Amino acid sequence: MLRNNVVFSCFVFYAVVLLLKMYLLAFVTGQVRLRKKAFANPEDAMRHGGAQYHRLDPDVERCRRAHRNDMENIFPFLFLGAIYSMTGPSLATARLHFVAFTAARVLHSVAYLAALPAPTRSLAYVAAQVPCLSMALQILAAVGAYA
Repeated sequence: MLRNNVVFSCFVFYAVVLLLKMYLLAFVTGQVRLRKKAFANPEDAMRHGGAQYHRLDPDVERCRRAHRNDMENIFPFLFLGAIYSMTGPSLATARLHFVAFTAARVLHSVAYLAALPAPTRSLAYVAAQVPCLSMALQILAAVGAYA
């Protein structure tokens, strides 16, 4: 199937890049937890020094929010991109959608983790929504006659 649909193959590439980015954020969150000694579960705190480390930390929470935001935005992109790939778009147009979304999500994560000044993160969020909205509308146009 990948060889027969170059648009879908292109989508798969960017989807995997985004999933690897999400794994990286999960890893960063774990490393910040260890460095800050801020554990979500009492048993982890006890293993790393005692009950006093069962606590919230603003840096850990920032990482967690960035990761949660990725899940809220990347999972819909995965659905939309897969369906959009089946509607027969040109490779150049599809690639533009996939690259724009991926670049915006990478910028969003960097802005979140580095606490870049506003409105950097908001602009990255909006920039990622544009290709998703475009794909959603094109999907609806492609299947509207069957509704």
